[in-house]
Amino acid sequence: MALLRTKEIRAMDAETIAKKLTELRDELMHERGVAAMGGAPPNPGKIRALRKNIARILTIMREEELAGGVGSPAKAAAAKPAPAGDET
Repeated sequence: MALLRTKEIRAMDAETIAKKLTELRDELMHERGVAAMGGAPPNPGKIRALRKNIARILTIMREEELAGGVGSPAKAAAAKPAPAGDET
């Protein structure tokens, strides 16, 4: 379990980010299950690191959505060209 840097996440495409998010959530669920059954975790900080990585991915996804993701009004307005010939 390596720490994901924001640069690395921003370099990924949306499909890869979604796959990584589900992978991290599955791993977190497994680690929480081990902890709930009373097993001694081999790496006690792993749950915290997983939670931080998930939060980091969700934050970047939300930033991209607000900055002009698919279907946002800001992107639609920016993409719409101004009418030609009405400059009088």
